Amino acid sequence: MGGTAGAGRGAAERPILRVLAGEALSPPPAWMMRQAGRYLPEYRAVRAEAGSFLDLCYNPDFATEVTLQPIRRFGFEASILFSDILVVPHALGQDVRFVEGEGPRLDPMAGRPEFDRLIEAGDPRIMRHLAPVFETVGRLRAELPAETTLLGFCGAPWTVASYMIGGRGTPDLAPARALAARDPALLDALIDRLVAVSIEYLVRQFEAGADAVQIFESHAGSLPDVPAGETGDALARWSLEPIARMVSGIRARVPGAKIIVFARGSGLEGHARVAAETGADAVGVDWAVDLKALRARLPASVVTQGNLHPETLIAGGAALDAAVDAILEATAGTPHIFNLGHGITPQTPIAHVERMLARLRG
Repeated sequence: MGGTAGAGRGAAERPILRVLAGEALSPPPAWMMRQAGRYLPEYRAVRAEAGSFLDLCYNPDFATEVTLQPIRRFGFEASILFSDILVVPHALGQDVRFVEGEGPRLDPMAGRPEFDRLIEAGDPRIMRHLAPVFETVGRLRAELPAETTLLGFCGAPWTVASYMIGGRGTPDLAPARALAARDPALLDALIDRLVAVSIEYLVRQFEAGADAVQIFESHAGSLPDVPAGETGDALARWSLEPIARMVSGIRARVPGAKIIVFARGSGLEGHARVAAETGADAVGVDWAVDLKALRARLPASVVTQGNLHPETLIAGGAALDAAVDAILEATAGTPHIFNLGHGITPQTPIAHVERMLARLRG
């Protein structure tokens, strides 16, 4: 079954889809990574009712509700599906759990025996496991305002693989980097499987009602070295090339699919390479990159997204006003989506989000 990206009532007038088509809007439309989350009291109430974090992700009633909460409160121009990048390894048969106060824990994939126990790409059990996610997407499209863009998402293969190998997030991703040095063919095989499954996963999100999707390469700053004697650089081999295969695979089935790629930690050079080497419509920009310098290196038609520092949002006041103004100045006359340079943190005051949007829109 195929689909057409952005189909549905009011799609042509959704500001973020207009920007993703190359239109520069003033002020730019806005959303925030992790906008449905612990900084909102209404989220915390639903989270307590849901039980475990995965129960919240897999329950369409709860997942729809928390996704809609920031739209009701702030009127963001995009709503991003509430889920987690680790539902994909969970669907592949790896044990995934979330420990309160510590984050995700997986049974580490230390070598080939663990890899061989994963479900093969194309096995119908994978998408059956993820069916509640697609139900949530469908409900969201029916309940969101017509002008609000609905974003689906998944993790990029390297980022998801790093969790699968290490069993948790680690500062330097040492377990995944060690596996790449010890058995690069195994890492290639894992990434290939994640590419295939992620294509299907995002196509199903489009078919359920998503207008666009974001691919999160959250760990682009900790890529393993390319094995001795092999050609290519780490960013291309382990990150951009697999994402490019995803982009082309999605568009083969969803013509015109709008795709944002966020390669956190890849630096100015890495961010400049994202659109050219993956085919993405938009480059998500982390807070460490000089947005003005990046725009100077990109074709005028390339869309950017970001890159307010989450800590500046916590600080608020004049510093926040100045940072918003600087982003608007750096992206003036170019297609840009206002966002943070990483996810909003739980301690962020709601009043500061309101101030940010007032400054942006005023």
